[in-house]
Amino acid sequence: MKMKAARGTFAIFLPLALAFLLSFAACTESRTKVNGKRQQAAIFSRSHVNGKKLQHAKAGENKALHSDRARKDSSNTWCIAKPSIDNERLQHNVEYSCAQAHVNCSSIQAGGSCFHPNNVNSHASVVMNLFYQTAGKHHWNCHFNATGLIVFVNPSFGNCQYPA
Repeated sequence: MKMKAARGTFAIFLPLALAFLLSFAACTESRTKVNGKRQQAAIFSRSHVNGKKLQHAKAGENKALHSDRARKDSSNTWCIAKPSIDNERLQHNVEYSCAQAHVNCSSIQAGGSCFHPNNVNSHASVVMNLFYQTAGKHHWNCHFNATGLIVFVNPSFGNCQYPA
């Protein structure tokens, strides 16, 4: 009886221990050193930006993507609306942004280059980005009560161009 209990415990413990070791190994493998500090980061090649399959970057590739200078440089950032936010909150963002003197909302009006798709999330993303760009491109300029999201890939599509 004691042998069966020990075997049953071992049968439960072994898979758990193996899963722990494998997850630890995966976490350790994905760590990199930045400025002498250990940080966990998955580094991918830029091929994912063009809709291709994700690939891990080769050693030394895409250093600019992860350097301190690239992170501090906000010249290639855009502010968009989080996709999960309800329309009422996003409509408030549209009204607030368009009420600012330095934001020109003509592009989301009927006939404008960003009118289509005609939905609140798309319109909010356009005007939130306009506000973000003209207000100084600080992370707080894209907060919008936790409804904004800073992205590093240009969200422009078709004739609707998001300024950087």
